[in-house]
Amino acid sequence: MIFNREQLGGRLATLAARGVHIGTSSWKYTGWCGSLYDTARYEYRGKFSETRFNRDCLTEYSEVFKTVCVDAAYYAFPTPRQLEGLDHQTPADFRFTFKVTDAITIRKFPLLDRFGDLAGKPNGNFLNAGLFTESFLKPCEAIRSKVGLLIFEFSRFHPADYPQGREFVADLDRFLGQLPRGWPYGVEMRNRNWLKPPYFECLARHQTAHVFNSWDAMPPVEEQMALPGSRTNPSLVAARFLLKPGRNYQEAVTAFAPYDAIREEYPAARAAAKTLIDEAQTPEPKRATFIYVNNRLEGNALATITAMVEPV
Repeated sequence: MIFNREQLGGRLATLAARGVHIGTSSWKYTGWCGSLYDTARYEYRGKFSETRFNRDCLTEYSEVFKTVCVDAAYYAFPTPRQLEGLDHQTPADFRFTFKVTDAITIRKFPLLDRFGDLAGKPNGNFLNAGLFTESFLKPCEAIRSKVGLLIFEFSRFHPADYPQGREFVADLDRFLGQLPRGWPYGVEMRNRNWLKPPYFECLARHQTAHVFNSWDAMPPVEEQMALPGSRTNPSLVAARFLLKPGRNYQEAVTAFAPYDAIREEYPAARAAAKTLIDEAQTPEPKRATFIYVNNRLEGNALATITAMVEPV
């Protein structure tokens, strides 16, 4: 699939005007230089400046795409300065999806260096609605008109965390009930055995979207879409195509970096995205649809999206 910057930008703008927002998970990939990005824009004294690229490339990204998923917000609460920078680089009709910071969604801190002394310990702020409101929503107020979706990602829980899925659903129900109304919320669940009616019913009660996700240990998106009640908010639908099920993150990095070309097509994911796009363009019910693609799905998100939006 050949990436054509102008043609893709026109198609994405048309879809965005109909409420279908399609973009990538993150945007700072030097492997996209020469296709999406003009390398010359980031040169300093005759050499490519990665610092300048990381700081400024969102402006060029937004010349083609109308939305992006800000994965970095998962690792630290966004600051007003960071959000102001995102706002200034994008037009008024651009929409951001943010992954909510893991300080809210992790029940027990993994044994990773980035957690320091907290590694291996219970998280006292798990599902803390007050902390989320103060440390996440409050800074986002300044760019509220550009917020398309806020995703609570719950990575795989273990039996020691929750012996039964219904216990998690009860906690999630309380949490969602405490959140300020009027914001677009979604939940990305990565425990495949918990994708059952009580979970979907919980999200529906709180008008929260189940985020269809293509991930290592999850069923394919088309299987999630076929589950009764999985479209939990008729006015908001979201999907993130991240990994082919059965392939872990590091395997995809090794196989696909530097993400400058398609390495392995995943036709089922493309078909699922096309179905969501088609559904969104029916007259009723009117809804917003957000679809995001990661380089680690096929090797190059730009070409994957081009295939997904190509008219049949």
